[in-house]
Amino acid sequence: MKIFDISVPLAEGLPTWPGDPRLLIEPVLQLEKGDGARVSRITLGDHSGTHLDTPAHILENGTTLDDLPLSLLLGRALVADLRGCAAIGPAELAGLPLAGEERLLLRTGNSALWSRADFSPDFVALTAEGAEYLVSQGIRLVGIDYLSIENFNGDGTVHRTLLGNDVVILEGLDLSEVPAGVYELICLPLRIAGGAGAPARAVLKQF
Repeated sequence: MKIFDISVPLAEGLPTWPGDPRLLIEPVLQLEKGDGARVSRITLGDHSGTHLDTPAHILENGTTLDDLPLSLLLGRALVADLRGCAAIGPAELAGLPLAGEERLLLRTGNSALWSRADFSPDFVALTAEGAEYLVSQGIRLVGIDYLSIENFNGDGTVHRTLLGNDVVILEGLDLSEVPAGVYELICLPLRIAGGAGAPARAVLKQF
């Protein structure tokens, strides 16, 4: 059985969305200084690295992490290899075997962007029409391999379409080593009370 860790490491220098808090890891106790343990202070935004967007992220009365069923974050997931696409719309999605699938992870050329030190605004994203298509197909969770499912210059339409229809968004994945196919997704976000989003550890397990 092979397990793919599709989470990006939380380390200083991790690219963040412009305006979001940068990740800081500050030693508080250090063995090298004679302390009895290693303890660090971690400062980060709730949408840092691999993270989950809940409907509360953009909707006034949207579902928060407290009310999100864990069953949605565990189970069969389809990984689609869409490398080479400049954007992901209905035409790119129509050829995927989505019948009966609830969880879809989009592997694009974005996974290579994690090797860059700075944020890259030229990432591949889902179009508004693509979001509508996924809703019509019954997708309940969609993931992508950079910090947003929506274009850098987007107006929020993609997020509103997905989250407004209770489609949870898993962003900041690293799918660079994952072949297209069907896997078991295990994704557990931090349990932040009333949270609109949270960093998550996400892995894929081969059936």
